[in-house]
Amino acid sequence: HVQLVESGGGLVQPGGSLRLSCAASGYTYSSYCMGWFRQAPGKEREGVAAIDSDGSTSYADSVKGRFTISQDNAKNTLYLQMNSLKPEDTAMYYCAADHFGGYCYSTRSPRTYNYWGQGTQVTVS
Repeated sequence: HVQLVESGGGLVQPGGSLRLSCAASGYTYSSYCMGWFRQAPGKEREGVAAIDSDGSTSYADSVKGRFTISQDNAKNTLYLQMNSLKPEDTAMYYCAADHFGGYCYSTRSPRTYNYWGQGTQVTVS
Protein backbone atom coordinates (compact mmCIF):
# COMPACT_ATOMS: atom_id res chain seq x y z
CA HIS A 1 0.00 0.00 0.00
CA VAL A 2 1.68 3.17 -1.22
CA GLN A 3 1.20 6.28 0.85
CA LEU A 4 2.44 9.80 0.16
CA VAL A 5 2.24 12.46 2.86
CA GLU A 6 3.09 16.09 2.15
CA SER A 7 4.12 18.67 4.70
CA GLY A 8 5.80 22.05 4.87
CA GLY A 9 3.17 24.35 3.42
CA GLY A 10 2.17 27.60 5.02
CA LEU A 11 1.84 31.35 4.70
CA VAL A 12 4.87 33.27 3.47
CA GLN A 13 5.53 36.78 2.23
CA PRO A 14 6.51 37.45 -1.37
CA GLY A 15 10.20 36.79 -1.84
CA GLY A 16 10.22 34.23 0.95
CA SER A 17 11.02 30.53 0.91
CA LEU A 18 9.40 27.26 1.86
CA ARG A 19 10.48 23.65 1.64
CA LEU A 20 7.84 21.04 0.99
CA SER A 21 8.38 17.41 1.91
CA CYS A 22 6.66 14.29 0.66
CA ALA A 23 7.24 11.17 2.73
CA ALA A 24 6.68 7.96 0.77
CA SER A 25 5.96 4.57 2.25
CA GLY A 26 5.17 1.20 0.75
CA TYR A 27 6.83 2.14 -2.53
CA THR A 28 9.18 -0.57 -3.70
CA TYR A 29 9.65 0.13 -7.41
CA SER A 30 13.22 0.66 -8.51
CA SER A 31 12.14 2.71 -11.50
CA TYR A 32 9.80 5.63 -10.94
CA CYS A 33 8.81 9.16 -11.67
CA MET A 34 7.81 11.52 -8.91
CA GLY A 35 6.38 14.95 -9.37
CA TRP A 36 5.09 18.03 -7.65
CA PHE A 37 1.85 19.54 -8.87
CA ARG A 38 -0.16 22.54 -7.77
CA GLN A 39 -3.74 23.61 -8.15
CA ALA A 40 -5.12 27.05 -7.49
CA PRO A 41 -8.87 27.64 -7.05
CA GLY A 42 -10.65 27.56 -10.39
CA LYS A 43 -7.58 26.37 -12.25
CA GLU A 44 -6.40 23.04 -13.56
CA ARG A 45 -3.76 21.03 -11.76
CA GLU A 46 -0.38 21.86 -13.26
CA GLY A 47 2.98 20.17 -13.09
CA VAL A 48 5.65 22.09 -11.24
CA ALA A 49 8.64 19.74 -11.20
CA ALA A 50 9.49 16.10 -11.71
CA ILE A 51 12.36 13.76 -10.88
CA ASP A 52 13.03 10.22 -12.00
CA SER A 53 14.83 7.31 -10.37
CA ASP A 54 18.09 8.37 -12.07
CA GLY A 55 17.85 11.81 -10.51
CA SER A 56 17.03 13.67 -13.71
CA THR A 57 14.89 16.72 -13.04
CA SER A 58 12.43 18.83 -14.98
CA TYR A 59 10.75 22.15 -14.15
CA ALA A 60 7.88 24.23 -15.39
CA ASP A 61 9.07 27.47 -16.95
CA SER A 62 7.18 29.45 -14.32
CA VAL A 63 9.34 28.06 -11.49
CA LYS A 64 12.65 27.42 -13.23
CA GLY A 65 15.50 29.00 -11.30
CA ARG A 66 13.37 29.44 -8.18
CA PHE A 67 12.28 25.90 -7.25
CA THR A 68 14.42 22.81 -6.76
CA ILE A 69 13.15 19.24 -6.62
CA SER A 70 15.27 16.67 -4.83
CA GLN A 71 14.99 13.32 -3.12
CA ASP A 72 16.55 11.55 -0.19
CA ASN A 73 16.33 7.85 -0.98
CA ALA A 74 17.51 6.85 2.49
CA LYS A 75 14.55 8.69 3.98
CA ASN A 76 12.14 7.89 1.14
CA THR A 77 11.35 11.57 0.97
CA LEU A 78 10.81 13.95 -1.91
CA TYR A 79 11.42 17.68 -1.46
CA LEU A 80 10.53 20.89 -3.20
CA GLN A 81 12.61 23.89 -2.19
CA MET A 82 10.77 27.03 -3.18
CA ASN A 83 12.61 30.35 -3.19
CA SER A 84 11.66 33.85 -4.33
CA LEU A 85 8.01 32.98 -3.90
CA LYS A 86 5.40 35.06 -5.70
CA PRO A 87 1.69 35.53 -5.02
CA GLU A 88 0.97 33.53 -8.17
CA ASP A 89 2.63 30.51 -6.52
CA THR A 90 -0.31 30.33 -4.12
CA ALA A 91 -1.97 26.93 -4.52
CA MET A 92 -2.47 23.51 -3.02
CA TYR A 93 0.66 21.51 -3.70
CA TYR A 94 0.56 17.77 -4.26
CA CYS A 95 3.23 15.15 -4.70
CA ALA A 96 2.64 12.21 -7.00
CA ALA A 97 4.44 9.00 -7.90
CA ASP A 98 4.26 6.35 -10.56
CA HIS A 99 6.33 3.26 -11.32
CA PHE A 100 6.49 4.14 -15.01
CA GLY A 101 9.62 6.25 -15.13
CA GLY A 102 9.34 7.20 -18.78
CA TYR A 103 8.64 10.77 -19.88
CA CYS A 104 9.34 12.07 -16.41
CA TYR A 105 8.94 15.76 -17.13
CA SER A 106 6.99 18.54 -15.46
CA THR A 107 4.65 18.45 -18.46
CA ARG A 108 3.65 14.82 -17.84
CA SER A 109 -0.09 14.57 -17.38
CA PRO A 110 -1.31 14.16 -13.81
CA ARG A 111 -3.61 11.41 -15.10
CA THR A 112 -0.56 9.20 -15.63
CA TYR A 113 0.38 9.15 -11.94
CA ASN A 114 -1.09 6.36 -9.82
CA TYR A 115 -0.29 7.65 -6.35
CA TRP A 116 -1.05 11.01 -4.78
CA GLY A 117 -0.65 12.75 -1.48
CA GLN A 118 -3.39 14.74 0.22
CA GLY A 119 -1.82 18.12 -0.54
CA THR A 120 -0.35 20.98 1.45
CA GLN A 121 -1.44 24.59 1.10
CA VAL A 122 1.03 27.28 0.11
CA THR A 123 -0.09 30.89 0.40
CA VAL A 124 2.13 33.77 -0.67
CA SER A 125 0.78 37.08 0.56
